[in-house]
Amino acid sequence: MSRPTTRVLTVLELLQTHGRMSGAELARRLEVDRRTVRRYIAMLEDLGIPLTAERGRDGAYMLVAGFKLPPMMFTEDEALALSVGLLAARGLGLAEAAPAVASAQAKLERVMPAGLKRRVRAVDETVALDLARSTAPGDNAALVTLSAASQAQRRVRLRYRAAEHEETERDFDPYGLAWRAGRWYAVGVCHLRNGLRSFRLDRVRSVQPLEVSFSRPEGFDALEHLTRSVATLPRAYAIEVLLEADLETARRGVFPAFGVLEQVDGGVLLRGQSDDLGWFARELARLPFPFRIKQPDALREELAACARRLLQRSRS
Repeated sequence: MSRPTTRVLTVLELLQTHGRMSGAELARRLEVDRRTVRRYIAMLEDLGIPLTAERGRDGAYMLVAGFKLPPMMFTEDEALALSVGLLAARGLGLAEAAPAVASAQAKLERVMPAGLKRRVRAVDETVALDLARSTAPGDNAALVTLSAASQAQRRVRLRYRAAEHEETERDFDPYGLAWRAGRWYAVGVCHLRNGLRSFRLDRVRSVQPLEVSFSRPEGFDALEHLTRSVATLPRAYAIEVLLEADLETARRGVFPAFGVLEQVDGGVLLRGQSDDLGWFARELARLPFPFRIKQPDALREELAACARRLLQRSRS
């Protein structure tokens, strides 16, 4: 804890939790001296929080009997958003997410009305989210540092371990962060490669903020860029399919990593890359609108083979 306001609120939280605490214990918890603790107590009193103090070397502080902070008020929709958000946080690849979520929920429940508390607990105990295949970073330090640098548009020095276990160091302008397919990514300009790059946070070894600013392009969308990069990554086959649908309908039917969509005469052109034409053919077969394969010819053959297999299974 670094800011006095945070520490003052921590004193209040500790007294609400434990009821009575000595100055020495508060000082130990906050990592400050007793004189600073007395200053924080005075700040709480200035805010109208009723406190009593026992004098003497082993004196203690406590809230006046019966004092409670007013209930925290949420609408039904706000309570649902809060509950699902806490639930999702456990599966978003954050280090130490479970204890942090439990702690946050416990703090909120202490100031919630009883009825709202029951509804929040009901969501936590009965709702399940499929956030499988998450890969967590070693800790949350990279996520915290990179998000702060992105907001302030400040360059960082990034030490990164590639898939081949080679570690490199580079200056990096973090345009934004995104969660995709079970992993966290940082997207921005890499000054080692002189271009836009994406870095997995679970492979980041260290992040050092630098006193250098940068300008992020207006309206830059980190997730959109990441998704487009994955969809257009060069693979064995370059694919073009004309979808007989409007752009909005095509976006509903095609998942983002399948390819890039472009409105053209006669429909929407899907451009994609794949190493497995059989998989691509099966994904095309599930589309709810007509389409025409422009290239490669081998994809038409895979689609025909897929249709034959389905007909054979339906007869057996």
